[in-house]
Amino acid sequence: MSDITVLVVDDEARMRKLIKDFLMQKGYSILEAGDGEEALKIFAENQNKIKLILLDVMMPKLDGWSVLRQIRQDSKVPIIMLTARGEEQDELFGFELGVDEYISKPFSPKILVARVEAILKRTSPELKEQRDYGGIVIDPEGRTVTVDGKQLEMSLREYELLKYLVDNEGIALSRDKILNNVWNYDYYGDSRTIDSHIKKIRHKLGKRGKYIETIRGIGYKFEVK
Repeated sequence: MSDITVLVVDDEARMRKLIKDFLMQKGYSILEAGDGEEALKIFAENQNKIKLILLDVMMPKLDGWSVLRQIRQDSKVPIIMLTARGEEQDELFGFELGVDEYISKPFSPKILVARVEAILKRTSPELKEQRDYGGIVIDPEGRTVTVDGKQLEMSLREYELLKYLVDNEGIALSRDKILNNVWNYDYYGDSRTIDSHIKKIRHKLGKRGKYIETIRGIGYKFEVK
């Protein structure tokens, strides 16, 4: 998802870093702004690639409401407001201005990421079938694998093996089980063919090849750490 850019707007550097760290773990590209004026400038310069904005309400120079009004004059980009306020009237006011969702501070970063992903799936149809596994983006419809924005050259069998591993993330899979599900039951070859395919896949994934663990005496497990 490195081609998905999120603009994070908050006057607290600590808060921006927290949000940035969690979103980057999911493969998003992040732009930052520390106040409303800077946010509008960055948005104007990157409007075509920003897919979502996380916007704080209380900020110097221009508050979140003012930024929201100006952006909504010519853009429908999804906007999640970050606010310490919990007043119903404030939320209704925001929805009238075009807010897509509210998240009240303090919040769970994992919940924030889940909300971001949910909104992007609703508003970006091309993302619906794609899933991100620690920076490895798999598109089942196109049968493609992308890492850091670069599509990998993979054979059909390599793709199917990787897809089977990630679909069973966190589960230790025996070689026999992998053979039965990826090569099908009519395969009578040596199970060591799995090892050679795993080696190739790890090489193609680069530093993310470490997500495929060898489980001694059993087989393999995919787990993002």
